[in-house]
Amino acid sequence: MTVNTPTGSLSGAFVALVRRDLLLAFRRRTELLFPVIFLLVVISLFPLGIGPGPQLLARIAPGVIWIAALLATVISLDGLFRSDFEDGTLEQFVISGHPLTLIALAKILTHWLVAGLPIVLLSPLLAVWMNLPTETLGVMIATLLLGTPVLSLIGSIGVGLTISLKRGGQLLSLLVFPLYVPILIVATAAVMAVADGLPYTQFLGLLVAGLVTSLSLAPFATAAALKISLSCPTRRPSIPDPVRTRWCCSSTSSVRLRTSTRLPAASSPGCGRSSWC
Repeated sequence: MTVNTPTGSLSGAFVALVRRDLLLAFRRRTELLFPVIFLLVVISLFPLGIGPGPQLLARIAPGVIWIAALLATVISLDGLFRSDFEDGTLEQFVISGHPLTLIALAKILTHWLVAGLPIVLLSPLLAVWMNLPTETLGVMIATLLLGTPVLSLIGSIGVGLTISLKRGGQLLSLLVFPLYVPILIVATAAVMAVADGLPYTQFLGLLVAGLVTSLSLAPFATAAALKISLSCPTRRPSIPDPVRTRWCCSSTSSVRLRTSTRLPAASSPGCGRSSWC
């Protein structure tokens, strides 16, 4: 049976889900700040490791900033659907009647606002830190603004495939890193082309094409991956074993519901008086 949902309710559900996830993210401030702190730590290690030479730092700055942004995005991907999966909210989303593609897109947008947008906002500070030439700063910000959403979109597919695994974060890195390599190459090439006085618009065009393609395909692929993970028979819930229920007959012939924790199913007696009734 097909559920016909009005467009207004779809947009309202999308906005409500984004707002809910943002509120939850700001309540967990440690998880919110961890990618940003990780980004700053990684950037600060390069001048300490290779020396503070201005020419050398300016040459490697585009690659260093983008590698740090990529790693910061990857370490925040595991929480994209994890909390909703563990508490059963994701299953409620599936049976809510709203398209799972819309829900996946809302979660991806929230992840980019929480993990990707701070990287874009911090990029001028990172550029000064790495002695990046001033004329390349605008292109660096543009590449991050176009590339970080692609990282979130591609990463959501890997999260959807590994969310039901006990240690899916390790497999997630192996799945998404090869897909991130073209974005890394194109983005750094654009910034280095500006530094060398060469045309760079073709690289920005490739990033725009990648963003449009991933925005068109990734939500559908993520929704399909989530359906596969939710229907996986090897999935193990994180909550304890459910409380087993027993029906007991009272002396007034009424039926009362009693509970007994962790009793094996094979020892379930029938309805009648017993020691625990």
